[in-house]
Amino acid sequence: MKVLRTALALCVASSGLAVAQSASAQFFLQSRDFSGAAVVGDEADLGQPLPGATSTETRAALVWHMRAALNVAALQCQFEPTLLTVPNYNSILADHGDELKGAFDTLTKYFIRVNKAAGLKAGQAALDQFGTRTYSSFATVAAQYGFCQTAASIGRDAVFAPRGHFADVALARSRELRNSLIPWGEQRFPRYIGRDRNAPMPRLDAICWDKKGEWVAKKCGAQNWPPEGVGIAGR
Repeated sequence: MKVLRTALALCVASSGLAVAQSASAQFFLQSRDFSGAAVVGDEADLGQPLPGATSTETRAALVWHMRAALNVAALQCQFEPTLLTVPNYNSILADHGDELKGAFDTLTKYFIRVNKAAGLKAGQAALDQFGTRTYSSFATVAAQYGFCQTAASIGRDAVFAPRGHFADVALARSRELRNSLIPWGEQRFPRYIGRDRNAPMPRLDAICWDKKGEWVAKKCGAQNWPPEGVGIAGR
């Protein structure tokens, strides 16, 4: 009976370890670290510019950018269900709905205000264009793995953030989210083969290697691998 209890305990421990490690090993043994410093919200490279916006309007835009990104992730990352991008996004809408609505209302008033001379329809059109461009800015193919993992992690934090604090998550992790749109691959091991069709192949002649698996320069000259200029874990 004691042996059985021990075996069950080991199974529970190992399954818990697997769950803990799954997030970092869904696509790569070691994913790229996209973390970045917290933002203020008015940085030019975070999203669509809002000329003449107040600090409240800038904060609202940052919140809306983050909501849009998590919406894109819910649609784009369903190929990996363990990321939970869909249920987390739905939970965010339920838990932070009031804050999100407040951000949207603030943005609506901004676009009506700055387009006052052109009329209400012009303000609505500018708001629609803002939304379309915001969504498009998070669409990615080459960087899909990194974006999906990062968005999933941010979504989880947003789910556990107290109501009224979605903006805090956006401020803390918007830079990381933008960084994840840059394509990167496996960070644990080098990726040489297949990177370049013209890249030289390593010499595997028995005479070039000693019994310890070390290259014998005296017999075969300087080793030709890895190719010059290629480093560990390139993009």
